[in-house]
This record gives sequence, structure tokens and C-alpha cells, in this order.
Amino acid sequence: MRGKLVAIVGPSGSGKGTLMKRARSVYPDILFPVSCTTRDPRPGEVDGTDYHFLTAAEFDRRIESSEFIEWAQFGAHKYGTEKKEILPHLEMGELVMREFEVQGTRLLRDLLPPDEFVTIYIDAGSWEGMARRVRDRAPITDEELEKRRLRYLDERTFKDEATYVVQNPDGGQEQADRDFMDVVRALRAEIGLPV
Repeated sequence: MRGKLVAIVGPSGSGKGTLMKRARSVYPDILFPVSCTTRDPRPGEVDGTDYHFLTAAEFDRRIESSEFIEWAQFGAHKYGTEKKEILPHLEMGELVMREFEVQGTRLLRDLLPPDEFVTIYIDAGSWEGMARRVRDRAPITDEELEKRRLRYLDERTFKDEATYVVQNPDGGQEQADRDFMDVVRALRAEIGLPV
């Protein structure tokens, strides 16, 4: 039986990382592929763990040789996921989970068979609550916050396209965790993995 790629989609600060860490702690056999980027590492980020940090020239070479299953440019930087990080694992019947931008998710939805690709949208509620979460995580300029607001509005449009929606409003983390793990268990069962 072939595996599934699970695309986790949602605005910055919606809790995607927290929910994925929970899934990883319960099911260490879930594969979490590492993406490539042309941006510089942030303090504490490790090459090969957080991202594969590439020069612009190397990233472009990999585009030209069709090594990416999806890639996109945001601002001055490119981000992408290599085919070798996903396709062989689907062939081996594994559950592969990764956070994707809306643009990459739509591309993958068109590329992969529907029985091998699902999306989970993490809905954290109103922009006001999201802005509060983003501000609480780290200092942010008004300009950067406005960029995030515009991305939030764009990403919200994907909610109706998602296979599953997990509600994760302020104060709702426990219920979001239960709902997310229910979806993960159902997906594992579909491909014959222990739940």
C-alpha cells in the first residue's frame, strides 16, 4: 500500500509546529522532510535539520534539474522540497508530514493522486488573536506584522479547499491537539500503519 503526504497549512502562529511536534512524539515513524532555502540560517538553526541552506546558484541548479517537487519564492528567498525527500517514502507506504505554503500545497494537489495527498488546515481564528500570538512569540515590526496580516488573509482562502480543518483558537490547544491526532490516526489506519 502506498503512503500519504500530509500538507499542514495555516497562518504563521496558528500552532502548526506544536501540533506536528505532538504527532512526532506519539508516532516517531512519521517522516518530516527537510526543505531547502536560499535564506541565511537564523540563530540556532542547523543545516540539514531545520532546512538545507543552499546558495541561490545551487537552488537554481536543482530547479533546472527538476529535483524539487515544489518550490516558491517569497521576497528575496526561495524555498522548496526535493522529490527525494517525499516520493520514495510514499512508495514505501510511509506517512509523510510537512508544513507547506498555500502555493506549494495547490501545486502538490495537482501533481499527486488524491489518495496519496491530504491537507490539514489549522484555523487559529481571527486576525486579532493571530496578531497577539505572533507578537507574543518574538518582537516584530509594524511593517512585518502587516505583511503577516496580508499572508493571513491569503492563507485563510485555502480553508475551504482543505481535506480537514482543525480549529485552534486561543485557549483551544487541548481540543486542537485531540482533533489533529484523530486525523493522524485515521490517516495511519488508511495506509495500514499501527494506530
